[in-house]
This record gives sequence, C-alpha cells and structure tokens, in this order.
Amino acid sequence: MSGHSKFANIKHKKERNDAAKGKVFTMLGREIQVAVRSGGSDPTINGKLRDIIAKCKSNNMPNDTIDRSIKKAAGNEEGIEYETIRYEGYGPAGVAVIVEALTDNRNRAAANVRNAFTKGGGNMGTSGCVSFMFDEKGLIVIDREEVDMDEEELMMVALDAGAEDFAAEEDSFEITTSPDDFSAVRETLEAAKIPMASAEITMIPQTYAELKSDEDIKKMNKLLDLLDDDDDVQNVFHNWDE
Repeated sequence: MSGHSKFANIKHKKERNDAAKGKVFTMLGREIQVAVRSGGSDPTINGKLRDIIAKCKSNNMPNDTIDRSIKKAAGNEEGIEYETIRYEGYGPAGVAVIVEALTDNRNRAAANVRNAFTKGGGNMGTSGCVSFMFDEKGLIVIDREEVDMDEEELMMVALDAGAEDFAAEEDSFEITTSPDDFSAVRETLEAAKIPMASAEITMIPQTYAELKSDEDIKKMNKLLDLLDDDDDVQNVFHNWDE
C-alpha cells in the first residue's frame, strides 16, 4: 500500500526540534486545556481529550504531568483562554504552508506568523488559499523495533479497525485513517498493546513541491525555523519535498 514517509519526516521535524528545546510539554498542556474546556475533564467521555492524552504519552509526557495539566485546565487556575487559529500562505517558489497556532493573543500570533512568512521569502495568504492542497487524515506511526507483531498481522488489525491505508517504511509502519475513524483505530491498537511513536490528526499534502535553488532552500529553512521558535505555533505543515 502507498506510504506517506515524506510527510512523516516533514511533520516530525518540528516535534524533534521542540523536544530539544523543552517546549513540547508546554504545547501539549495547551492542547489539554482546550480539550478540557470544550468537553470536560473525563477522558472516558471526552474523545478529544483521550486522543491528546495518547499523544502526550507518545511524547513521553509523565502520567502525573498529564493529570496535573487536566486538573489545572478544569480549575482554570490561570484564567488564560487559548484559541486555535489556522494561517495559510506560500513559502519560496510557491511552497504551500499551513500554520496552526494555539494562542491567548490573536494579534501577537498573526503578527509573528506574518513576519516569519516575510523573512522566509514567502507571504501569508487568505484562509483556504492552500488547504485544498492537503488532506486531513489521522496518522499513526509505529516504530518497527518497538512492535512484536509481524507486518501482515499488524496491517490486518489496523484495517479491520477502520484504517484507510497501511504503509511499511524502512524503520516504521504508518497507518492512515479518516479523521472520524482515527480514535477507533488508535484505541484498537492501544488495546492490543501496540506502542505508537505518534498518533494524531494531521494534514497530508496531495502533491509535493521541489525547491531547486540554494537561495530558496535557505529561505524555506528560515521560514520553518522562525515558526518553530514561535511559542504560539503548534503545528506546521508544508508540501516541500526536502
């Protein structure tokens, strides 16, 4: 079956950078807060919170830290309200870029993201200007070394649970689902005690763009680095074929 390894590499670049900077737990804490506010603090009835807890665990967030984040969100101790905002635009040579921010200051977030696009040789566009070039999917990545089940058996478990696609890559297995079926597939794998390196709803490019000039590559990397350094930015998706 077809794979999405290029996408996984693109998406997880940011997560590795954030982990190195010690930012990932703070970002996940914000996601917990938004999920608790919208659906309550009980993960047995709040599916969104349940998915985020799984994401926290795949990022090695300790259980007591997760519990504290949930209790903090339920009590709204800081009184901070975060909102999710999506920005879209173009990088050098028309590379499509989607930025998801979780912020308590809409004006600050917009200014910082616009600045990143400008300094990275691109420009921020209007809502919907590039999102049609991506498919929203659930993506579950499993490290080959962490799973005992053989490839065919794992594939059948995933497909029987409702997965759309199963790809065997060099060092991982990648399972793709529709957004609606993501939770059911993830929970089936969790019940089967299959460790997941990552599991989340994400954006997969329909086509990829190639940057041929060194200058464009330099600008694109600057754009991504500036977005990675922004505390309000949660996710960055693009169709650059690195």
